[in-house]
Amino acid sequence: MAISDARKRRSQLTEVLGLIGVRRQFAKKEIQSLCQESKPAFVTKVLKQLAQEGILRMDVAETGECFRWAESPDAFAGQRWIDRQIVGDQVTQAPLEERPRERLLDLGAASLKTSELLAILIRSGLKGESAVQAGQKVAKHVQDNLAALPDYSPAEIKNFSKAVSIVAYCQIMAGIELGRRVQTAMNEAGCQDRINSTEAAKNYCKRHFSRLAHDSSHEEFHIVTLDTKLQPIKRHQITVGTLDASLVHPREVFRAAIRDAASSILLVHNHPSGDPTPSRQDREVTERLKSTGDIVGISVIDHIIVAKEHALSLAES
Repeated sequence: MAISDARKRRSQLTEVLGLIGVRRQFAKKEIQSLCQESKPAFVTKVLKQLAQEGILRMDVAETGECFRWAESPDAFAGQRWIDRQIVGDQVTQAPLEERPRERLLDLGAASLKTSELLAILIRSGLKGESAVQAGQKVAKHVQDNLAALPDYSPAEIKNFSKAVSIVAYCQIMAGIELGRRVQTAMNEAGCQDRINSTEAAKNYCKRHFSRLAHDSSHEEFHIVTLDTKLQPIKRHQITVGTLDASLVHPREVFRAAIRDAASSILLVHNHPSGDPTPSRQDREVTERLKSTGDIVGISVIDHIIVAKEHALSLAES
């Protein structure tokens, strides 16, 4: 949509919402007669869309179609609704915090919701349904059985969202298969590692947490679960944000370890500043988790801090 067209449409939508926003109920003909910029057909389209979305209730009277608010008009986020109509599938015009690609670059792929990852793969939407909205619809249908996503046919996913074209379907399936192959390769590589020394722990983290060390702009706390031979089982992200004992709860850490039947765990987090020197909070978190590990029978073998140039072991320091 051209900038001039978008401005005109925004002005028309603002006019219609401004007129109905000060009325609890109203007739369509009344709003049409009061509009200066919007033609009757445009008013009809807006009112019926609001009714379809459940924002308005429509009744038919002798004088024509009448509408009333389903809830108080004060509860309706009109400006956000207008933004959604204007932006449509133009994700690049959405607020920064709503753009999945920018969030991935800023926070890392692991921080994105399933719907956001799907939106990136869908890439573009249709008029009235953005890629973000399409991703939310697909995610809603598969959230209880994500493992079944590769088994859906193009027609089945199309039923979830009309914005999922054949191209988008192929991109989703290719992304799933690539992720599966990467995970298989990582698992095979992991089986060859043995984290049986401080140096081995630092080298492992340099290889497998390179993104965390070089690209992440936020502190992230991860664990690596280990078997009885000190070979990695799996990596888990626990929190994103400033490392603090109140945020890194032992329950979340050891829930993952118990699920993996781990014998021990390696703690890992990053310092975006580039300086791996441990803080007081880093040491407090380590001691708290070591104490919990002693109780549950899963030892904490080390805590590695990764930064751009160096990795530091708290056990060594």
